[in-house]
Amino acid sequence: MPVLQQLLARLATQDACLVQVESTQGSAPRDAGAWMAVFAQDQLGTIGGGHLEWQAASKARDLLARGGAPLSERFALGPRLGQCCGGVVQLRFERIAQADSARLAQSLAPLCSPVAVFGAGHVGAALVQLLGTLPLHITWVDSREQLFPPGLPAHVQTEYSDPIEMAVADLAPGSSVFILTHDHQQDLQITQACLQRQRQRGDLDLIGLIGSATKRASFAHRLAERGFADAEFARITCPIGLPGIHGKEPEVIAIAVAAQLLQHLQRAQHA
Repeated sequence: MPVLQQLLARLATQDACLVQVESTQGSAPRDAGAWMAVFAQDQLGTIGGGHLEWQAASKARDLLARGGAPLSERFALGPRLGQCCGGVVQLRFERIAQADSARLAQSLAPLCSPVAVFGAGHVGAALVQLLGTLPLHITWVDSREQLFPPGLPAHVQTEYSDPIEMAVADLAPGSSVFILTHDHQQDLQITQACLQRQRQRGDLDLIGLIGSATKRASFAHRLAERGFADAEFARITCPIGLPGIHGKEPEVIAIAVAAQLLQHLQRAQHA
């Protein structure tokens, strides 16, 4: 269960102190917006660990015990705090209860990028399992509905589509798409549907296709025969996965693809 959902569930029976990073200067373990919820005996989330988190948790429990209005405090991450980051962190402390749940559900929800994974085979399952731990909205598509496992997180939505490429039209704008089905013809049809959508709307983000350099050349040739220019196919990332991570095991491929996606999203965020 995502940590925010754990917090909202526990607030039904226990109050907590919310500790949130308001701002940072210089080097800091977490960015503005990071949070943890401190209960009387334990806590959820993290603001970066170390002595900073220990001191913040102690202060939060004091506020939780005695009550009081929200407050902010500056922490310098130097030798006196036992951390060598050298930056400054401004923390906000606020007692929270069940009455705050609706507000917290909105204010603490991470900004989630949409991702579509086509293929529920071994690689697709490993990739969704890994991406499911991240703040992403995932659409998982296959033409074999029986392959989807039960008990997926709420932010992973499965979609049965036959033909599978029909699902491309309904993807959320800004989606990153990973094409890794069990069938090369399905991969080709999905790739074509993505290129067609780019022509019409231009609203897909990273488009990744599993395969080798040979598969890339074959698909480029076949799509050229269907009227797509080289510049259009150049938008397709194939092979997928961060360079330098080797191995053909599904889990290794999933790690390489997830790393590539995170790198891409972070670059886009700071562009």
